[in-house]
Amino acid sequence: MDLNRKIIHVDADSFYASVEERDDPGLSGKPVVVGGRPDGRGVIATANYVARSFGVRSAMPSSQALRLCPSLTFVKPDMKKYREASQAMHAVFKRYTDLIEPLSLDEAYLDVSDSELLAGSATRMAQAIKSEIHREVGIRVSAGVSINKFLAKVASDWEKPDGLTVLPPDLIDDFVGQLALRKFPGVGPKMAERLRSDGYTRAQDLLPVSRRACVKAYGAMGERLYHLVRGVDERPVQVTRQRKSVSVERTYSEDLPDLAACQKAVQSLLPELESRMGEHADRVRSVFVKVKFSDFSQTTAEGPLEVDLTQSTQQFLAEAYARGQRPVRLIGVGLRLGPIEWGLQLDLDLPG
Repeated sequence: MDLNRKIIHVDADSFYASVEERDDPGLSGKPVVVGGRPDGRGVIATANYVARSFGVRSAMPSSQALRLCPSLTFVKPDMKKYREASQAMHAVFKRYTDLIEPLSLDEAYLDVSDSELLAGSATRMAQAIKSEIHREVGIRVSAGVSINKFLAKVASDWEKPDGLTVLPPDLIDDFVGQLALRKFPGVGPKMAERLRSDGYTRAQDLLPVSRRACVKAYGAMGERLYHLVRGVDERPVQVTRQRKSVSVERTYSEDLPDLAACQKAVQSLLPELESRMGEHADRVRSVFVKVKFSDFSQTTAEGPLEVDLTQSTQQFLAEAYARGQRPVRLIGVGLRLGPIEWGLQLDLDLPG
């Protein structure tokens, strides 16, 4: 483990809603959501922290959100404005390093290991980045600083909103040991339940387990967990990576009974897909929808993005569902990407 690496993870706080509050100060202090209206099949793309205090969350149906918080203010998404804010954030990042790995419009890793700015202090750089984004972009971000991507990401989530958490090498073991395994990347509800039933709920519980035993019990995820519970993550910050696709999927605790239920569910995936797409919007080649039925059989329907994303997604969902016509346990939606020189512009039309 390289103790000399300096990685910063930056993540905007309720990004879409923060941009809207910046542009309309009258929204400050109110419960605000960005997404579709509750009188249709709208879903929540982002909820500010006031709305979250009522239990409102991203991907929640807007009608449910309104029941939880009758005083909600709904704002229709403006993706052009959010992309502009994202570009302004990245302009700040580039003052400190060229080693930037975007994860979405509002989230990125920065490798500042070789930067001599601010006496080479990653903590001071993170503080400066936060201040400059607030002053120039008008929104708050949280940042985490540590020796690798996993730890920096955990740190940035620790004190949201507007947080800055630093994990130096001497604090890593104690900090990671107390983390709940269900919070680790890649540990979904079923894996978390498997771990819990085996007696493992926190990272420290897995430390006595050998690498071989972890892999035997949990496969590839066991291999990854063996390293992460020790705070080890050798992944580099990837600047030149060309993604071939972006996607998001969800497994439902109860099977979706029919096409109508699937149509409503797939709408909640689109805001997250747009966020993950980040700077790749001009490379979209095709849209795909994956459906896994209750008997675990699955199928994928795919085709060019000839109309807006909502219509295309619904079209391919209906095509995929028609092949099984039985309850559905998982839906995924994604975009295939062409080479960087492609110039197709995505127009995301959110519901509502």
